[in-house]
Amino acid sequence: MYKWLWLSLLVFVFDQASKLWVVKNFELYESIQLFPSLNFTYVHNLGAAFSFLSSAGGWQRWFFVGVALIATTVLLIWLRKLKPSERWMAVTISLVLGGAIGNLYDRISYGYVIDFIDVYYKAHHWPVFNIADAAISIGVVMMLIDAFKGESSKATE
Repeated sequence: MYKWLWLSLLVFVFDQASKLWVVKNFELYESIQLFPSLNFTYVHNLGAAFSFLSSAGGWQRWFFVGVALIATTVLLIWLRKLKPSERWMAVTISLVLGGAIGNLYDRISYGYVIDFIDVYYKAHHWPVFNIADAAISIGVVMMLIDAFKGESSKATE
């Protein structure tokens, strides 16, 4: 099922292109409003999701690189073992894989992940994220849908 790697590559390219555009056109912490409840805000994330361990002192960079390399390997093996009929799962794995590689590239290259999508409601801001994070989140939600769909079909058998 490696034929789905084009989707991972597309996520990676779109993620990296968007990050390069932000770095070229924004100062760190600069923010502009695109729409009500949506800003572009350029930040560096030293941690993982939601800035987890961002102030850990530097060791977390290589910890997260290791985790991402392990996750990438597992996802590639999982993708290879899928049956041709398992297209939904191939898409979910490809989205997560592309996002993981996008953030892994940042972490290795810069020591942090470039984030810029700032969604908020009134004074409540969601943690700033990027295209790779969005692809990972969409892929995980798709996996959960698949898991619950699988459980409901097993319950009716």
